[in-house]
Amino acid sequence: MASITQRDDGVWRARYRDAAGKEHARHFALKRDAQRWLNEVAAAVVTGQYVDPKAGKITWSDWTSAWMQRQTWAEGTHEAATVAVSSVPWKSGSVGTVNASHVQAWIAGELKRGLAPSTIKTRLNYVQMAFRAAVVDRIIATNPTAGVKPPRARKLEATMRVLGPDEVHAVLEAAGEFRGFVEVCVFAGMRLGEAAGLQLADINFLGRSIRVARQVQGSTIKAAKLVPPKYHSERTVYVPGELTASLSAHVARNAVTDPEEQLFTTPLGRLWNRNNAAGEWRRIREEVGLPEDITLHTLRHTFASNLIASGCDVVTVQRALGHSTPSITLNVYSHLWPSAEDKTRAATADFMALAARPTASVRATS
Repeated sequence: MASITQRDDGVWRARYRDAAGKEHARHFALKRDAQRWLNEVAAAVVTGQYVDPKAGKITWSDWTSAWMQRQTWAEGTHEAATVAVSSVPWKSGSVGTVNASHVQAWIAGELKRGLAPSTIKTRLNYVQMAFRAAVVDRIIATNPTAGVKPPRARKLEATMRVLGPDEVHAVLEAAGEFRGFVEVCVFAGMRLGEAAGLQLADINFLGRSIRVARQVQGSTIKAAKLVPPKYHSERTVYVPGELTASLSAHVARNAVTDPEEQLFTTPLGRLWNRNNAAGEWRRIREEVGLPEDITLHTLRHTFASNLIASGCDVVTVQRALGHSTPSITLNVYSHLWPSAEDKTRAATADFMALAARPTASVRATS
Protein backbone atom coordinates (compact mmCIF):
# COMPACT_ATOMS: atom_id res chain seq x y z
CA MET A 1 0.00 0.00 0.00
CA ALA A 2 1.42 3.38 -1.04
CA SER A 3 0.11 6.92 -1.20
CA ILE A 4 1.14 10.52 -1.78
CA THR A 5 -0.52 13.41 0.06
CA GLN A 6 0.19 17.12 0.23
CA ARG A 7 0.55 18.70 3.64
CA ASP A 8 -0.72 22.14 4.59
CA ASP A 9 2.77 23.58 4.13
CA GLY A 10 2.85 22.35 0.52
CA VAL A 11 5.30 19.51 1.11
CA TRP A 12 4.42 16.16 -0.49
CA ARG A 13 4.45 13.13 1.82
CA ALA A 14 5.05 9.73 0.19
CA ARG A 15 4.50 6.62 2.27
CA TYR A 16 4.28 2.86 1.91
CA ARG A 17 4.08 -0.24 4.10
CA ASP A 18 6.55 -3.08 3.70
CA ALA A 19 5.74 -6.80 3.81
CA ALA A 20 5.91 -6.73 7.62
CA GLY A 21 3.35 -3.92 7.77
CA LYS A 22 5.90 -1.33 8.84
CA GLU A 23 5.27 2.17 7.49
CA HIS A 24 7.99 4.17 5.77
CA ALA A 25 7.63 7.79 4.69
CA ARG A 26 9.64 10.58 3.05
CA HIS A 27 8.86 14.20 2.25
CA PHE A 28 9.54 15.98 -1.04
CA ALA A 29 9.12 19.50 -2.38
CA LEU A 30 7.76 18.16 -5.70
CA LYS A 31 5.11 15.52 -6.26
CA ARG A 32 7.06 13.95 -9.15
CA ASP A 33 10.03 13.34 -6.83
CA ALA A 34 7.74 11.62 -4.33
CA GLN A 35 6.28 9.46 -7.10
CA ARG A 36 9.76 8.58 -8.39
CA TRP A 37 10.79 7.40 -4.93
CA LEU A 38 7.70 5.19 -4.62
CA ASN A 39 8.37 3.78 -8.10
CA GLU A 40 11.91 2.88 -7.08
CA VAL A 41 10.63 1.15 -3.95
CA ALA A 42 8.06 -0.78 -5.99
CA ALA A 43 10.74 -1.86 -8.49
CA ALA A 44 13.01 -3.05 -5.65
CA VAL A 45 10.16 -5.11 -4.19
CA VAL A 46 9.34 -6.71 -7.55
CA THR A 47 13.00 -7.59 -8.28
CA GLY A 48 13.64 -8.89 -4.77
CA GLN A 49 16.14 -6.14 -3.97
CA TYR A 50 14.09 -4.28 -1.42
CA VAL A 51 15.90 -3.35 1.79
CA ASP A 52 14.44 -1.66 4.84
CA PRO A 53 16.00 1.84 4.79
CA LYS A 54 16.64 1.64 8.52
CA ALA A 55 18.42 -1.74 8.37
CA GLY A 56 21.66 -0.17 7.15
CA LYS A 57 21.87 2.05 10.23
CA ILE A 58 23.43 -0.80 12.22
CA THR A 59 27.07 -0.01 12.97
CA TRP A 60 29.83 -1.90 11.20
CA SER A 61 31.18 -3.16 14.54
CA ASP A 62 27.81 -4.53 15.63
CA TRP A 63 27.11 -6.13 12.26
CA THR A 64 30.52 -7.82 11.87
CA SER A 65 30.47 -9.01 15.49
CA ALA A 66 27.12 -10.74 14.96
CA TRP A 67 28.19 -12.04 11.54
CA MET A 68 31.44 -13.57 12.80
CA GLN A 69 29.71 -15.32 15.69
CA ARG A 70 27.72 -17.30 13.13
CA GLN A 71 30.80 -18.57 11.32
CA THR A 72 32.25 -22.05 11.93
CA TRP A 73 35.84 -20.87 11.58
CA ALA A 74 38.99 -22.12 13.22
CA GLU A 75 40.25 -19.81 15.95
CA GLY A 76 43.09 -18.52 13.79
CA THR A 77 40.68 -17.59 11.00
CA HIS A 78 38.42 -15.81 13.48
CA GLU A 79 41.41 -13.81 14.78
CA ALA A 80 42.44 -12.82 11.26
CA ALA A 81 38.88 -11.73 10.43
CA THR A 82 38.67 -9.70 13.64
CA VAL A 83 41.86 -7.83 12.78
CA ALA A 84 40.62 -7.21 9.24
CA VAL A 85 37.16 -5.84 10.06
CA SER A 86 38.58 -3.72 12.89
CA SER A 87 41.17 -2.08 10.62
CA VAL A 88 38.60 -0.09 8.60
CA PRO A 89 38.03 3.61 9.41
CA TRP A 90 34.21 3.24 9.35
CA LYS A 91 34.01 0.64 12.15
CA SER A 92 31.92 3.01 14.31
CA GLY A 93 29.75 4.17 11.42
CA SER A 94 26.66 2.70 9.81
CA VAL A 95 27.03 -0.14 7.32
CA GLY A 96 24.68 1.59 4.91
CA THR A 97 26.79 4.76 4.66
CA VAL A 98 29.91 3.03 3.28
CA ASN A 99 30.55 3.41 -0.45
CA ALA A 100 33.24 2.26 -2.86
CA SER A 101 35.26 5.45 -2.39
CA HIS A 102 35.53 4.78 1.35
CA VAL A 103 36.84 1.27 0.65
CA GLN A 104 39.38 2.48 -1.91
CA ALA A 105 40.59 5.20 0.47
CA TRP A 106 41.04 2.61 3.21
CA ILE A 107 43.14 0.38 0.91
CA ALA A 108 45.27 3.34 -0.15
CA GLY A 109 45.82 4.28 3.49
CA GLU A 110 46.89 0.75 4.43
CA LEU A 111 49.39 0.74 1.57
CA LYS A 112 50.84 4.10 2.68
CA ARG A 113 51.23 2.73 6.22
CA GLY A 114 53.58 0.11 4.80
CA LEU A 115 51.35 -2.97 4.90
CA ALA A 116 52.29 -5.63 2.37
CA PRO A 117 49.91 -6.01 -0.59
CA SER A 118 49.32 -9.63 0.44
CA THR A 119 48.20 -8.51 3.91
CA ILE A 120 45.88 -5.88 2.44
CA LYS A 121 44.44 -8.49 0.09
CA THR A 122 43.66 -10.78 3.02
CA ARG A 123 41.99 -7.99 4.98
CA LEU A 124 39.96 -6.87 1.98
CA ASN A 125 38.79 -10.44 1.48
CA TYR A 126 37.24 -10.56 4.97
CA VAL A 127 35.68 -7.11 4.56
CA GLN A 128 34.18 -8.19 1.24
CA MET A 129 32.77 -11.32 2.87
CA ALA A 130 31.09 -9.21 5.57
CA PHE A 131 29.51 -6.86 3.03
CA ARG A 132 28.31 -9.75 0.86
CA ALA A 133 26.65 -11.25 3.92
CA ALA A 134 25.00 -7.89 4.63
CA VAL A 135 23.51 -7.88 1.14
CA VAL A 136 22.22 -11.44 1.55
CA ASP A 137 20.63 -10.52 4.91
CA ARG A 138 19.02 -7.40 3.38
CA ILE A 139 21.01 -5.04 5.57
CA ILE A 140 22.14 -3.12 2.48
CA ALA A 141 21.02 -3.24 -1.13
CA THR A 142 24.42 -3.28 -2.81
CA ASN A 143 27.96 -4.32 -1.89
CA PRO A 144 30.32 -1.28 -1.86
CA THR A 145 33.36 -3.55 -2.22
CA ALA A 146 32.16 -5.11 -5.48
CA GLY A 147 34.78 -4.42 -8.10
CA VAL A 148 37.30 -3.03 -5.61
CA LYS A 149 40.66 -4.71 -6.11
CA PRO A 150 43.63 -5.00 -3.74
CA PRO A 151 46.98 -3.42 -4.67
CA ARG A 152 49.12 -5.42 -7.03
CA ALA A 153 51.73 -7.61 -5.44
CA ARG A 154 55.04 -8.55 -7.00
CA LYS A 155 55.04 -11.85 -8.83
CA LEU A 156 55.99 -14.85 -6.71
CA GLU A 157 58.94 -15.66 -8.94
CA ALA A 158 60.32 -12.20 -8.14
CA THR A 159 59.80 -12.40 -4.37
CA MET A 160 60.11 -16.06 -3.39
CA ARG A 161 63.52 -16.94 -1.98
CA VAL A 162 64.91 -20.42 -1.46
CA LEU A 163 68.15 -21.38 0.22
CA GLY A 164 71.02 -23.16 -1.48
CA PRO A 165 72.88 -26.13 0.07
CA ASP A 166 75.66 -23.92 1.46
CA GLU A 167 73.15 -21.56 3.09
CA VAL A 168 71.20 -24.47 4.61
CA HIS A 169 74.47 -25.91 5.96
CA ALA A 170 75.38 -22.57 7.55
CA VAL A 171 71.90 -22.25 9.09
CA LEU A 172 72.08 -25.74 10.62
CA GLU A 173 75.53 -25.05 12.04
CA ALA A 174 74.24 -21.88 13.72
CA ALA A 175 70.97 -23.38 14.94
CA GLY A 176 72.25 -25.06 18.10
CA GLU A 177 69.42 -26.76 20.02
CA PHE A 178 66.98 -25.28 17.50
CA ARG A 179 68.52 -27.46 14.79
CA GLY A 180 65.87 -30.19 14.88
CA PHE A 181 63.12 -27.60 14.45
CA VAL A 182 64.92 -26.13 11.45
CA GLU A 183 65.51 -29.58 9.96
CA VAL A 184 61.83 -30.58 9.89
CA CYS A 185 61.02 -27.25 8.23
CA VAL A 186 63.63 -27.53 5.48
CA PHE A 187 63.74 -31.31 4.99
CA ALA A 188 60.04 -32.13 5.65
CA GLY A 189 58.33 -28.90 4.58
CA MET A 190 56.70 -28.22 7.95
CA ARG A 191 54.99 -24.94 8.66
CA LEU A 192 56.15 -23.20 11.84
CA GLY A 193 53.07 -24.27 13.82
CA GLU A 194 53.29 -27.85 12.53
CA ALA A 195 56.94 -28.19 13.55
CA ALA A 196 56.11 -26.78 16.99
CA GLY A 197 53.24 -29.27 17.35
CA LEU A 198 55.24 -32.43 16.68
CA GLN A 199 55.25 -35.10 19.38
CA LEU A 200 57.48 -38.15 19.78
CA ALA A 201 54.77 -40.53 18.52
CA ASP A 202 54.57 -38.60 15.25
CA ILE A 203 58.04 -39.76 14.20
CA ASN A 204 58.22 -43.21 12.60
CA PHE A 205 61.94 -43.81 12.92
CA LEU A 206 61.96 -47.22 11.22
CA GLY A 207 59.46 -46.25 8.52
CA ARG A 208 61.24 -42.93 7.89
CA SER A 209 58.13 -40.77 7.98
CA ILE A 210 56.65 -37.93 10.01
CA ARG A 211 52.95 -37.52 10.73
CA VAL A 212 51.42 -34.04 10.87
CA ALA A 213 48.51 -34.37 13.31
CA ARG A 214 48.40 -31.03 15.11
CA GLN A 215 49.85 -27.54 15.20
CA VAL A 216 50.61 -24.84 17.74
CA GLN A 217 48.32 -21.85 17.36
CA GLY A 218 48.93 -18.48 18.99
CA SER A 219 51.64 -15.85 18.92
CA THR A 220 52.55 -15.68 22.60
CA ILE A 221 53.43 -18.08 25.41
CA LYS A 222 50.10 -17.41 27.07
CA ALA A 223 48.04 -17.84 23.88
CA ALA A 224 49.91 -20.84 22.44
CA LYS A 225 47.94 -24.08 22.38
CA LEU A 226 47.76 -27.34 20.44
CA VAL A 227 44.98 -27.54 17.86
CA PRO A 228 44.25 -29.68 14.77
CA PRO A 229 46.28 -28.67 11.70
CA LYS A 230 44.93 -26.48 8.93
CA TYR A 231 42.03 -28.01 7.00
CA HIS A 232 43.30 -30.83 4.75
CA SER A 233 46.83 -30.45 6.17
CA GLU A 234 46.82 -33.77 8.07
CA ARG A 235 49.42 -35.84 6.27
CA THR A 236 52.39 -38.17 6.44
CA VAL A 237 55.66 -36.86 5.03
CA TYR A 238 58.20 -39.41 3.86
CA VAL A 239 61.69 -38.32 4.80
CA PRO A 240 65.26 -39.63 4.40
CA GLY A 241 66.89 -41.79 7.04
CA GLU A 242 69.38 -39.03 7.71
CA LEU A 243 66.58 -36.84 9.07
CA THR A 244 65.08 -39.52 11.32
CA ALA A 245 68.60 -40.33 12.56
CA SER A 246 69.16 -36.67 13.45
CA LEU A 247 65.79 -36.54 15.23
CA SER A 248 66.66 -39.75 17.09
CA ALA A 249 69.81 -38.07 18.38
CA HIS A 250 67.74 -35.06 19.42
CA VAL A 251 65.33 -37.33 21.32
CA ALA A 252 68.18 -39.05 23.14
CA ARG A 253 69.94 -35.78 23.93
CA ASN A 254 66.81 -34.22 25.39
CA ALA A 255 65.50 -37.38 27.10
CA VAL A 256 62.15 -37.32 25.30
CA THR A 257 60.44 -40.58 26.33
CA ASP A 258 56.67 -40.05 26.52
CA PRO A 259 54.98 -40.67 23.12
CA GLU A 260 52.76 -37.61 23.71
CA GLU A 261 55.67 -35.40 24.74
CA GLN A 262 56.51 -32.40 22.55
CA LEU A 263 59.48 -33.09 20.32
CA PHE A 264 60.65 -29.46 20.46
CA THR A 265 60.28 -27.06 23.38
CA THR A 266 61.94 -23.82 24.47
CA PRO A 267 64.81 -23.95 26.99
CA LEU A 268 62.15 -23.34 29.68
CA GLY A 269 60.07 -26.27 28.46
CA ARG A 270 57.32 -24.20 26.83
CA LEU A 271 55.71 -24.53 23.40
CA TRP A 272 57.38 -22.76 20.55
CA ASN A 273 55.00 -20.18 19.09
CA ARG A 274 55.02 -17.70 16.25
CA ASN A 275 56.85 -15.02 18.22
CA ASN A 276 59.55 -16.93 20.09
CA ALA A 277 60.32 -19.24 17.14
CA ALA A 278 60.63 -16.21 14.86
CA GLY A 279 62.94 -14.63 17.44
CA GLU A 280 65.18 -17.69 17.46
CA TRP A 281 65.22 -17.67 13.67
CA ARG A 282 66.29 -14.00 13.65
CA ARG A 283 69.27 -14.95 15.83
CA ILE A 284 70.28 -17.65 13.35
CA ARG A 285 69.70 -15.41 10.34
CA GLU A 286 71.85 -12.61 11.76
CA GLU A 287 74.65 -15.01 12.69
CA VAL A 288 74.70 -16.47 9.18
CA GLY A 289 74.27 -13.08 7.50
CA LEU A 290 71.04 -13.78 5.62
CA PRO A 291 68.77 -10.89 4.53
CA GLU A 292 65.66 -10.01 6.52
CA ASP A 293 63.26 -11.37 3.90
CA ILE A 294 64.49 -14.91 4.67
CA THR A 295 61.98 -16.26 7.20
CA LEU A 296 61.27 -19.66 8.67
CA HIS A 297 58.69 -20.11 5.92
CA THR A 298 61.53 -19.79 3.40
CA LEU A 299 62.63 -23.23 4.59
CA ARG A 300 59.29 -24.68 3.46
CA HIS A 301 59.72 -23.02 0.06
CA THR A 302 63.22 -24.54 -0.11
CA PHE A 303 61.78 -28.00 0.59
CA ALA A 304 59.18 -27.58 -2.17
CA SER A 305 61.79 -26.23 -4.60
CA ASN A 306 63.98 -29.28 -4.05
CA LEU A 307 61.07 -31.67 -4.69
CA ILE A 308 60.23 -29.91 -7.95
CA ALA A 309 63.87 -29.77 -9.07
CA SER A 310 64.10 -33.52 -8.42
CA GLY A 311 61.22 -34.18 -10.83
CA CYS A 312 58.30 -34.64 -8.43
CA ASP A 313 54.87 -34.05 -9.99
CA VAL A 314 52.29 -31.55 -8.72
CA VAL A 315 50.23 -34.06 -6.71
CA THR A 316 53.32 -35.41 -4.93
CA VAL A 317 54.38 -31.90 -3.92
CA GLN A 318 50.80 -31.02 -2.92
CA ARG A 319 50.54 -34.00 -0.57
CA ALA A 320 53.97 -33.40 0.96
CA LEU A 321 53.10 -29.77 1.69
CA GLY A 322 49.56 -30.44 2.89
CA HIS A 323 47.80 -28.22 0.35
CA SER A 324 44.08 -28.98 -0.02
CA THR A 325 44.19 -28.97 -3.83
CA PRO A 326 46.88 -29.20 -6.55
CA SER A 327 45.77 -25.77 -7.82
CA ILE A 328 47.06 -24.16 -4.61
CA THR A 329 50.45 -25.78 -5.16
CA LEU A 330 50.53 -24.57 -8.75
CA ASN A 331 49.49 -21.04 -7.76
CA VAL A 332 52.44 -20.81 -5.36
CA TYR A 333 55.14 -22.84 -7.12
CA SER A 334 54.25 -23.02 -10.82
CA HIS A 335 57.25 -20.83 -11.72
CA LEU A 336 59.60 -23.50 -10.33
CA TRP A 337 58.45 -26.23 -12.71
CA PRO A 338 60.13 -26.43 -16.13
CA SER A 339 58.17 -24.41 -18.65
CA ALA A 340 56.74 -25.76 -21.89
CA GLU A 341 59.60 -24.00 -23.71
CA ASP A 342 62.18 -25.82 -21.59
CA LYS A 343 60.54 -29.18 -22.25
CA THR A 344 60.28 -28.46 -25.99
CA ARG A 345 63.95 -27.54 -26.21
CA ALA A 346 65.05 -30.60 -24.23
CA ALA A 347 62.91 -33.00 -26.26
CA THR A 348 64.09 -31.54 -29.58
CA ALA A 349 67.72 -31.56 -28.43
CA ASP A 350 67.51 -35.28 -27.69
CA PHE A 351 65.91 -35.91 -31.09
CA MET A 352 68.59 -33.89 -32.86
CA ALA A 353 71.33 -35.80 -31.06
CA LEU A 354 69.85 -39.09 -32.31
CA ALA A 355 69.38 -37.77 -35.83
CA ALA A 356 72.98 -36.58 -35.98
CA ARG A 357 74.28 -40.15 -35.54
CA PRO A 358 73.77 -42.52 -38.53
CA THR A 359 72.33 -45.88 -37.53
CA ALA A 360 74.16 -49.13 -38.27
CA SER A 361 71.68 -50.04 -41.03
CA VAL A 362 72.22 -46.71 -42.79
CA ARG A 363 76.02 -47.09 -42.64
CA ALA A 364 75.80 -50.63 -44.03
CA THR A 365 73.98 -49.51 -47.21
CA SER A 366 76.22 -46.53 -47.91
